[in-house]
Amino acid sequence: MNDSGADLPWLVIREDGNGNRYRVGRYATRGEAQEIADKLDVHGDEQLYWVERVGQRGRL
Repeated sequence: MNDSGADLPWLVIREDGNGNRYRVGRYATRGEAQEIADKLDVHGDEQLYWVERVGQRGRL
């Protein structure tokens, strides 16, 4: 996976039931990242998935 923010500016973030956050992956487009987040979120467990742009809110 290329970690260049210019090439892959969209992140999928996972937050577990304890509030721990993890970067799931980086993607070239918001649509691609959202598709992955939606597929993961459908499992309905205590984890949340969302999309954000690299550098947004200073997290990851």
